[in-house]
Amino acid sequence: MTAPAESPAYASPVDIETYGPYGPGRIDSSSGWNRPRYPFQDRITADGSSGYPAEPGRYHLYVGWFCPWAQRTAIVRSLKGLDEVVTLSYVDDERDARGWAFRERRGADPVNGFLFLEQAYDATEPGYPGHLSVPALWDRQTGRLVSNNFPDITIDLGTQFEQWGDPDIRLYPEHLRPQIDELNEEIYRKVNNGTYRVAGATTQEDYEEFRHDLIATLDDLDARLADRRFLFGDHITESDVRLWVTLARFDLGYNPLGKISERPLTAFPHLWGYARDLYQHSAFRDTTDFGSFHFKGASFLNDGPVRIEVEPREADWEAPHGREKLGA
Repeated sequence: MTAPAESPAYASPVDIETYGPYGPGRIDSSSGWNRPRYPFQDRITADGSSGYPAEPGRYHLYVGWFCPWAQRTAIVRSLKGLDEVVTLSYVDDERDARGWAFRERRGADPVNGFLFLEQAYDATEPGYPGHLSVPALWDRQTGRLVSNNFPDITIDLGTQFEQWGDPDIRLYPEHLRPQIDELNEEIYRKVNNGTYRVAGATTQEDYEEFRHDLIATLDDLDARLADRRFLFGDHITESDVRLWVTLARFDLGYNPLGKISERPLTAFPHLWGYARDLYQHSAFRDTTDFGSFHFKGASFLNDGPVRIEVEPREADWEAPHGREKLGA
């Protein structure tokens, strides 16, 4: 007689009243936005020289639908055709002071049966006191996290699993790496992290400076995309993945929260067409849940500045983008 399968293990519901909000002691948001440290920074290498060789079935990604940094890893995993090589699961969309958890809405932890992501961090560094973030890359063999440093994870997924990945997808080609690195730095500073800087501003001067800097960068990127399908021409690169996750959340999340711009994403004609073009690729669409882009109880929003009025805006992401001609 076959023994009944064990029921999935789920964490108890979010309980702010009992445990308090996430943030104090984990994230410093007292004087503007100071991005947390991501201290686990080991790398996966094709030849195993790092101690973490690229192997099918060895690694697991803990991610969240809501998180742009985590979605980047899910997109690259899909683009490279690694769905059967690196496994993936989602934490719940909401948290209290205990951090991200595994609940029925998004599913149990299929690797360790953890109730809370904190358990993966504690297994790596007992008593770990820092930020409990996704993405977090777990190694089944050593029973610890390899990395929670989001910029490294996508680079490694995109370059070190060539034996199993799609050879036609080159997200970080060697001849473009200096240019990609330079653009990635600008995108990170002014757009990806720029949204958090606006929301975390504590003075009127900082708020105005940060938001105008971000809007100017969107204008520059809009102009760049006027005559090319993607940021570096005809093919998707690491830079496109990094930019897109912020664009996808701009009208529903970042802009109504931080009050960044009177202009929605749809008012940037080339950026908006470009964003739809990428979304209509399965790797982007299938890893997107617009309903999770609410930033409820965001710990990075600060009071102080008088902010413009911005409401959430929904748009038709399935509308034809017409950008195929730029790749001809």
